[in-house]
Amino acid sequence: MSAAYTLLNRTQKLAAFLILLGPESAGELLKQFDNAQLEAVAREMASIPYVDPAMREAILDEFAAVVSEGLQASLGGVSYTHDSIERAKGDYTADKVMSRVAPVSPSDLDEGMSEMDSRQIYNLLRTEQMQTIAFILSFMECTKAAEVVNLLAPEQREEVIERLGLMEPTSRDWIKKVSINLQRHFDRRAQQGVQRAGGVAACADIINALDKDTKKDILVAMDKRNASLGNAIRKKVFGFDDLVRLLPSDLQKVLKEIDSQDLAKAMKGAKPDTVAAIFKTMSKRQAAGVKDELEMLPPQRQKDLEYAQDKVIIVVRKLEEAEEISIDFGSNVAG
Repeated sequence: MSAAYTLLNRTQKLAAFLILLGPESAGELLKQFDNAQLEAVAREMASIPYVDPAMREAILDEFAAVVSEGLQASLGGVSYTHDSIERAKGDYTADKVMSRVAPVSPSDLDEGMSEMDSRQIYNLLRTEQMQTIAFILSFMECTKAAEVVNLLAPEQREEVIERLGLMEPTSRDWIKKVSINLQRHFDRRAQQGVQRAGGVAACADIINALDKDTKKDILVAMDKRNASLGNAIRKKVFGFDDLVRLLPSDLQKVLKEIDSQDLAKAMKGAKPDTVAAIFKTMSKRQAAGVKDELEMLPPQRQKDLEYAQDKVIIVVRKLEEAEEISIDFGSNVAG
């Protein structure tokens, strides 16, 4: 029997055995564990990156009676452990357990990230779970994150963007947990204090850095996958105050489709620069009419102002989809 194996305690031996079984069979066994047992075994599994041949033989000798399938698997570590627990208890429990038991790197995820190009980051992430990729992207500068997104397959892009949009603020412990798999590839010279944490705004920043066709494909996919998230992302990608990004001629086309009362309500809650840009594209007669509407407008609830602005953006989307206007003009120079 392997000398190293004889030094393991019972929990460590079980952890090594579960690694040999493979995620599917290990997951079935882990379903029988209570949370305390699960966490103890997960901690040991995450600390075993590889089961060498000598130890494998020792494990098979001891656990021969219960070995059923998956003996070809020998890689352990954080990703393997997360996969096994996810199969047993679901993604939420897996994330929760791993955030407590996974090894912690002394360095944070964002250290050195800026020194890697997008292709290097993609090569590191391409075999990771979509949630992990989304998490990493949330801490990257949006232009570089967009480059990584472009390298993903279309179906991967959609899932990563969806997970990124639904992501909640993340603890530094979880950041360190993920970084253990990547930190050895980072150049420690960079010491940037990135503070992003995913969510709709992060999605919008990344999508705005994509090319026009990829941006459109992702937004359409989001509408189908998760309508409410898709709508929230669209509002961030192009909101009412982004009308200043349109060519004057395109803005005129939009305004022709809007009722003057709705336009007045929308402008009531807009930034001064947006209001000025709108008036600048109008004829004197049209501008006078809208100013009269604004003066006669009684106090409005915020949600009513936002509803009016949404009506304008719906027109923008319709005209853009018909390729009558472009929302990308000026996106690289807008402040």
